[in-house]
Amino acid sequence: MNAWTTLAAAAVLAGAAASASAQNQGLGALNDLLKGTVPANSPLGGLLGGTAPAPAAAPAAAAGDLMALLMQADGVIDEPREIEIGRQLAAVLLGSKPLHGDAALQRYVNQLGRWISLHSSRPLLPWTFGVLDDPGFNAFAAPGGYVFVTKGLIDRVDEAELAGILAHEITHVTERHHLNALRAKARAGIATQFVGSQLRTNAVGSLVSAQVLALGRNLYSSGLDQGDEYSADREGVALAARAGFDPYGLPGVLQQLRTQAPDNPLFTLSLSTHPPAQQRLDLLEQAMGRRLDALAGKPVVRIEQRLAPARR
Repeated sequence: MNAWTTLAAAAVLAGAAASASAQNQGLGALNDLLKGTVPANSPLGGLLGGTAPAPAAAPAAAAGDLMALLMQADGVIDEPREIEIGRQLAAVLLGSKPLHGDAALQRYVNQLGRWISLHSSRPLLPWTFGVLDDPGFNAFAAPGGYVFVTKGLIDRVDEAELAGILAHEITHVTERHHLNALRAKARAGIATQFVGSQLRTNAVGSLVSAQVLALGRNLYSSGLDQGDEYSADREGVALAARAGFDPYGLPGVLQQLRTQAPDNPLFTLSLSTHPPAQQRLDLLEQAMGRRLDALAGKPVVRIEQRLAPARR
């Protein structure tokens, strides 16, 4: 039994069944998408077309309500609305790049991500992880528990490094970094060219508020506040360690980013939307010191090793 499967079994025996049940929704949703049978109540229903019925008139009002809520200075966005906003942003990402067709890889990333999310401050979100069919090196998150990594990233990291990246993105979700950034952009008038409750059908067939769509595209092209990235680095390292992975996985990824030329098209977006890798490494070193060294030095596990049994 591999390391994180052993840890998962221990967690179940310790009473983690309730949160694991909630997170099964995420894996089930992505499996349904990959099989082309998307149930009407799926968390990702409609994002890839599939068999989900077309949304009724109700979502139009809901989309307008969401935009109005984002623009309020003191409005409270509860968890169901946060998840709905995340669903719309996930549609932006999936409209740009489709999911990779390797079902074994999708299951692996979902299982890995869900195990790490069990150790986060919000384990009961309907966490859903996916691999985008994109050769670039990047990872994205959306409110409510949606996390995506690119195939190009998967091809360049080992399991501990992937765990560090997923923990970083999970932290963005648990700390509501994207949600807060969307609210700031909405109040600043980023989407004023889409005033009103206009709706459009995006490339993957989901009815999405044009205003939220504009905010999402702007957010993913400009990136989060640098303070949010530094926070996700620190908390992500700790989260990965709590989940049983080498805490130096994420620093290893940053070492790789540090060596890339800014004009490398596979790394351009990642480098342009994050603080300089060396600066992130320096701040992580200050935060970590040698406190996590006892958890380091685990054997390197290649992702292909994990996938080999499923490919036989």
